[in-house]
Amino acid sequence: MPVLPGAEPYRHEGGEVGVLLCHGFTGSPQPLRPWAEHLAERGLTVSLPLLPGHGTRWEDMRLTGWQDWYAEVDRELRALRERCTRVFVFGLSMGGALALRLAAKYGEEVSGIVVVNPANKVHGLSARALPVLRHFVPTTRGITSDIAKDGEVEVGYDRVPLQAAHSLRNFFRLVDGELPQVTQPMLLLHSVQDHVVPPADSARVLGRVSSTDVTEILLEQSYHVATLDHDRERIFEESFAFVDRITAGPGKEAESGRADEADGTDEADGTDEADGTDRVDQVGQVGQQEGTATGG
Repeated sequence: MPVLPGAEPYRHEGGEVGVLLCHGFTGSPQPLRPWAEHLAERGLTVSLPLLPGHGTRWEDMRLTGWQDWYAEVDRELRALRERCTRVFVFGLSMGGALALRLAAKYGEEVSGIVVVNPANKVHGLSARALPVLRHFVPTTRGITSDIAKDGEVEVGYDRVPLQAAHSLRNFFRLVDGELPQVTQPMLLLHSVQDHVVPPADSARVLGRVSSTDVTEILLEQSYHVATLDHDRERIFEESFAFVDRITAGPGKEAESGRADEADGTDEADGTDEADGTDRVDQVGQVGQQEGTATGG
């Protein structure tokens, strides 16, 4: 089937640091494209694939499940690993869950993860009925374009196939059980108002991962598709700064210190170093909000 205009995958050959971006359920690469281009412009190698069953028509999605979506990002990650010395995984919504599973499975081969409004559960009373309901009701209303900014539209399906939603529910349960295996540095950004995925999902992720280097940022002006919303520039800048910090590493920091000593300057007044603390910015507290029937 022809791909919807704007839903095409995106790849860019850059330097030795690579980023894999994973889009959301019933969505497409389109809402992540500006993010991917921002990273590419700064010299990173970028891969933004189109997940199977997405970006064409909702009927195609009925023939796919979480195994197909995960297999696609798994292949892309392996390809990046062959090309790059360091690889990061980013994700929006269900893409956040895909990123977290890749982190759990690949361990140190993934240098860090950035997730925006990560989905962790299919919410609502209808979720319990999905195993039976999917055999009688083919679709429900779509979940795309939850965006506060006027004029922005997400390319995706206006219907959610219940067969795929049932598979998504099973995937979320699987990933939830694997969260303690996630140990990489993590940047998690989530919207205060989100009409698709409630803040409770972000709280669940933060509470179950084993990562010790964790930064949480609240997005005050955006809804679910925050990468197309008012906070998009902050997401882009914070995520690149995160990659830059992790890839700098102790080796480059040591070199910087030796350079300062050589020219006789005092690098800092020592207030942070004196107490030996590692200061990670923790911004905001997770709120509580009721979600919709499906989280994308």
